[in-house]
Amino acid sequence: MSNSNPSSWVLRFFEEIPRSKDPVLDLACGSGRHTRLLIAAGYDVWAVDRDADSLSELEKIGANCLHIDLEQDGFKWPFASEQFAGIIVTNYLHRPLMPLILSSLADNGVLIYETFAIGNEKYGRPRNPDFLLQENELLTHFVGVESATWRQQCLAFEHTYVNQTTEAIVQRICIRRLRK
Repeated sequence: MSNSNPSSWVLRFFEEIPRSKDPVLDLACGSGRHTRLLIAAGYDVWAVDRDADSLSELEKIGANCLHIDLEQDGFKWPFASEQFAGIIVTNYLHRPLMPLILSSLADNGVLIYETFAIGNEKYGRPRNPDFLLQENELLTHFVGVESATWRQQCLAFEHTYVNQTTEAIVQRICIRRLRK
């Protein structure tokens, strides 16, 4: 599923991200395929990854790049005071970040999340269940989680087989955070 072309899921939903003063966060951006898409569409993008080499290329095209290891011991979410119009996460799973991601969405902000799920072990990596979403796991983490002031609207959800560049089982969700 990893290649230089944007994910079909991201392509389907990225225009749902509101045009606002708030930037879009491409979390664990890798080579920046979604950062490039968003910048070309006119969004202000913050690209985060632990690989400094890929970030230097994205900086040249206008991304605000942050070299961060999201899984280091003692990690503190650096975006606690930020709000994002959109957050994109693909091919990455670190469960402790999920509530933090949700708290960083602005009102009407959109989360587009897609990663490998149980069943992918038949097709390749990852095979370790620690890195595979369980049945309906994205729904559990992101839908029905509310505060006194906001709730989520699920725009789409799938747990499905894909054959983009390689065969895989993925789970993906697109939600909008709404003010109550």
